[in-house]
Amino acid sequence: MPDGRLFIANRRTSSWSMRGWLAVKLAGLDVEEVQIPLSRPGPTPAIARISPNCTLPYLEHAGARIWESLAIVEYCAEITPALWPADRVARADARAIAAEMHAGFIGLRRSMWMNLGVDFAGLGRTPEALADIARIEALWADTRARFGAGGPYLFGAAFGAADAMYAPVVARFLTWRPELSAASDAYCRAVRAHPLVADWYDRAAQEPEAWNLPEYETPPPA
Repeated sequence: MPDGRLFIANRRTSSWSMRGWLAVKLAGLDVEEVQIPLSRPGPTPAIARISPNCTLPYLEHAGARIWESLAIVEYCAEITPALWPADRVARADARAIAAEMHAGFIGLRRSMWMNLGVDFAGLGRTPEALADIARIEALWADTRARFGAGGPYLFGAAFGAADAMYAPVVARFLTWRPELSAASDAYCRAVRAHPLVADWYDRAAQEPEAWNLPEYETPPPA
């Protein structure tokens, strides 16, 4: 019998659900996955009935209740510490960049939303989004230069909590195709090829078309 439940929304468009799901999978938690498609106008009643803050992901595990993606990541890392780098300095950096992702990059989120099933190449390039992309590329480059020599991910060979936090950013870049450096492009390809990310994409492609939300399917003006 599973130790709990992980509630997630649409895989196609729910970036926060993707982060929580990746953390739970990386930690190896034995939980039942419950998917609740978003409805409009929000909040989705079925989500409001189960999640304390009316959003997903929401994790119930062994008596714990966690309803924020970054908190889910930290909870999973308590069970599987390897989600964060073992080195103290690298671990501090990983937590800082994860928190920056959780709290920031509003321009990117508003102009280049996550949708795994469309091609919006060349669109969404507002000044705010481009500024966020520049910051993300600088952050990735600095982290990889300092800690990533051992492999293709932010902190080397292991796909960890920080990569889980930025996986939906990679998904945005693959959908909207902003101009990226060769190093950023290589990182995006590595993340997309990770088995868990590939599995998320595959399951997203199987979702009913009726779950699609018009505001996520309609491209912005060119």
